[in-house]
Amino acid sequence: MKKGRILITDDEKDIRELLKDFLENEGYECHLAANAFEALQKFKNDGNFDIIMSDIRMPGKSGLELLEEIKLIDADVMVIMISAVKDIESAITAMEKGAYDYVSKPFKLNEVSFAASKALEKRRLVLENKEYQKHLEKMVEERTSDLKKALLELDKTYNFTLRAMATVLDTRDTETQGHSLRVVSFTLKLAELMKISDKNTLKVYEYGALLHDIGKIGIPDAILRKPGELTAEEWLIMKNHPSIGYNLLRRIKFLESSAQIVLHHHEAFDGSGYPHGLSGQDIPMGARIFNIADAIDAMTSDRPYQKALPLKIAAAELKKHSGRQFDPQIVAIFEAAGIDFWEKEKQKIEERISKEPDIF
Repeated sequence: MKKGRILITDDEKDIRELLKDFLENEGYECHLAANAFEALQKFKNDGNFDIIMSDIRMPGKSGLELLEEIKLIDADVMVIMISAVKDIESAITAMEKGAYDYVSKPFKLNEVSFAASKALEKRRLVLENKEYQKHLEKMVEERTSDLKKALLELDKTYNFTLRAMATVLDTRDTETQGHSLRVVSFTLKLAELMKISDKNTLKVYEYGALLHDIGKIGIPDAILRKPGELTAEEWLIMKNHPSIGYNLLRRIKFLESSAQIVLHHHEAFDGSGYPHGLSGQDIPMGARIFNIADAIDAMTSDRPYQKALPLKIAAAELKKHSGRQFDPQIVAIFEAAGIDFWEKEKQKIEERISKEPDIF
């Protein structure tokens, strides 16, 4: 088995023949080129050379020019320059340009052998390192892919669990069957129309909308399911549900941002809402979007005390309370989409929810 392949380039026939005979006797496979043009063509046609040995001074194209062109094709090939004693500075320049080593004329053959041996070992190490890096990158890519799949499965699990929780809450409150799932869709559609595309932000909005009423778990059934109007005392208890929900979620790392939507989903744009009476831009964006999505679903869904209103009337109500209950900029975005758009969107939402597997 040959040690390696060498392309010897020198305009002096005797020198290239001498090097060829010696290096082949050392166990290398050698090919010859009489000038830089021929060497470059052979390198392009074959390319599978481990070492290039090239004279520096050659007619037409110098060894330095050949070095630069070859390194552009294969940065890992080892180049050994052959120089006369007077060209030592050129040889040093060649090494600065990427040559591995140089030998001086008149050279000693044992020095040539030593230079070739070192160059071949260096190339072997470089190529082994590259293969290792490729293997490492492939492993990282595979592990990253596995991690992404695991995170996706985890996200699906989170999503299913939270939807189950929301369904339990909707089942407990007979007035809001399916409300949480519908209001998530309206919230995300409004966010889309507002050009909000960050996946993490949308996930915060989704979970916040899904769990907005989780605090009702702490409200007694006698109040939550009371068929008539609530007394002033009962209403004060009911108004605690955003804070209860917030305190339930804020300690859960992946829900702590969504907990802000849960806390502020009953704030009003003019500051008349609860629990903190925030107004305008002080209300988190997700809560302001949700506020409108919640109102859309409340008005356009059947309730025990009220039949579903047409979207046209719901839109008029949003406009009527724009700047008071609702963020006027988000209301304007809702209006700009048009009633026909929202009619189709509502139908798609209802169809999608109806096709979801029953959790219980």
